[in-house]
Amino acid sequence: MDARGRVHCVSPLLYESGWIPFKVSLDGGKTFPGSGTWLAVHPSKVPDSDKSDMNNDTKWQYYGTPGVTGTLTLSWKSSLLPEPKVNIELWGYQETGQYYSEEWKGEWSYLYTLARNFPNGENFTFTPKPAEPRYQAWHVGALRVSGSSHADGERDVPAIWSSEHALAWHLGEDFRKDSAAWATAKCMDWVALEKQLPNFLAEIQDCPCTLAQARADTGRFFADYGCDIERNSVCTYHPEAVHCVRGIQPSPRYASGQQCCYSSSGSQVLTEDTSSGSTPDRGHDWGSYPYGRPPRVPGLSHWVYDVITFYYCCLWSHNCQHYLHLRPSSDCQTYQPPHLASIFGDPHFLTFDGVHFTFNGRGEYVLAQSDLTELMVQGRTRAALTSSGAQVFATGISAVVVKEGTSDVVEARLGGPTGKTLEVLLNQEVLNFSEQSWLDLKGMYLSMSGNQSVLVMLGSGAGVEIQAQELFLSLNVLLSDKFVGRTQGLLGTLNKNASDDFTLRNKTVLSPSITSDPQELFKFGADWAIQNDSSLFTYDSPFLVDNYLQRPKHDPTFLPVFSPGSVTSQVANLCGSDLFCQFDALITGSLDVGNATKVANERHQQLLQSLQPVTSCGWLSAPEHGTKNGTTYLEGFTVKFDCVPGYTLKGSREQTCQPDGQWSGIRPQCNPDSNHAVLLGIIFGMLIVVALAFLGYMLMKRRKRRM
Repeated sequence: MDARGRVHCVSPLLYESGWIPFKVSLDGGKTFPGSGTWLAVHPSKVPDSDKSDMNNDTKWQYYGTPGVTGTLTLSWKSSLLPEPKVNIELWGYQETGQYYSEEWKGEWSYLYTLARNFPNGENFTFTPKPAEPRYQAWHVGALRVSGSSHADGERDVPAIWSSEHALAWHLGEDFRKDSAAWATAKCMDWVALEKQLPNFLAEIQDCPCTLAQARADTGRFFADYGCDIERNSVCTYHPEAVHCVRGIQPSPRYASGQQCCYSSSGSQVLTEDTSSGSTPDRGHDWGSYPYGRPPRVPGLSHWVYDVITFYYCCLWSHNCQHYLHLRPSSDCQTYQPPHLASIFGDPHFLTFDGVHFTFNGRGEYVLAQSDLTELMVQGRTRAALTSSGAQVFATGISAVVVKEGTSDVVEARLGGPTGKTLEVLLNQEVLNFSEQSWLDLKGMYLSMSGNQSVLVMLGSGAGVEIQAQELFLSLNVLLSDKFVGRTQGLLGTLNKNASDDFTLRNKTVLSPSITSDPQELFKFGADWAIQNDSSLFTYDSPFLVDNYLQRPKHDPTFLPVFSPGSVTSQVANLCGSDLFCQFDALITGSLDVGNATKVANERHQQLLQSLQPVTSCGWLSAPEHGTKNGTTYLEGFTVKFDCVPGYTLKGSREQTCQPDGQWSGIRPQCNPDSNHAVLLGIIFGMLIVVALAFLGYMLMKRRKRRM
């Protein structure tokens, strides 16, 4: 406790991420008057400014390989640790025990101290020495800078940590004498171990077929921070790719992860064609609930089973073929894009099955629900206001709340001084995204972009994108095929049949013709108003209590304007043929609102286009003694084949992927040509003659010895 009465807590070493609850006692544990939560994040998400910096970290992780010697330097921001002198320690991470058992555990261990009583504020430069043999079993670890007043390896003290990394610089003399041989031995040990472990590849989901699909399927895939086209990141481990994504959810049994990489042409980059291909992971990089144990420890399990092993086989030696054989890219033959529904503007509904309608009631409604996973998406609408503050007889979405099963509850609503910024609540508490834009939550992940957009990624693979646009929110809901026939609400019944999208709570199906009758649509929308006992919303202001909690969930006194009038020249110039844009610009008297609707509609159309199914015919290999030209295996693409000199092609010289998922033509083979075959026969015959002559000579020599 400091002089101002503030309590400061040092977080222990954790093996999980997300919001961690804690209680504070000031009397030795008798009472706990204080409580709260703090956020544990994936190691890679700690800001660089909060970590020590391994200057030229590549040199650290290749130290001892041919040509990499000299000194290493560690620097840090001294103001983060108000101590005059510091100790610099190495800590190692290992996972031990029987794989996939209760005894399997991960642990950070203090190894040794590199420097004591070092002046805080100076860079630490040193020449690494091989560690003692007892410490060389640790190949992954991190450096810790802590005050010299603390004992070596003392836990739970203020400290500055480096990034976790491959500990090449501390390995033994055997590594430095022949790093390739050392790494080859480790690679072969890993290959033998992998063959004994369960096959996780069979249960990971297939990759999207195209870059467009991968970026649009935001409920199941998210940008890989190591290869992200939007951040212009350098794809160090996948140099032929421009963008990679990771499967958000771990595989169901082994908690494994998927990675999918794409070239500048938008097609997959596969390990069968290049070492730049995407590689799945035995340990999901982001970890997975309930965390704590391997292979679910965020970041670190992935390092142990997928990253340091890549160093063994690919970076410190030339055995990458073994790594890629055990971590092959997944193709996309079984991938099915999700189904999209959207709401935007005054509010316009575009259902999963493609029905368009406008429902502008005021209240709180079920947008989508499913008994399959107990998914619930609720929306709140409010009346629009003009720039002068006058009420317009039109409404739009002002808040959305999402929950699935026993997950946390996330609500996004318009707030802030202007009422146009996005405010996000977790279990009825407002979240602060000043430090982190990504949150690991119970049953979901959350990603915030600025103060205008939030993405909710649910455990089922469902995704909900919510964006603040002028007076209203827009949202896109993405559901996978497993939800077909299992949804209800204003966004319709997902079953690829548009005729039953207007289904009431009592299962009565209204005619699709009600789209031409705004008043009938109004009655349909009112039927999906929620009840107080089923509401997931937060009512934390007098306005919300008075206008929503204590009023009917569908306001029967609010009657919107169903026809906005004639299109003006200004509206026509802005909106063109976009009827949603025209409607909203006219009904609100605001071109800005009309433009926001236009942008949201364009986003919907872009997503629809990106999520169109694509047929894959599967990977094709080059024939033995031959070559191939072409690495895209999707409908309409052609792969060409040829043979090396001395061989003749039999079969199709090119094959094209057809709409039925089959390759055209006949699988090519490269057979020895006639002259080449004769030459091979002569050589083979000569070898037999030589072998027989040698055998005869040895027999005669043996007889002479006996005589």
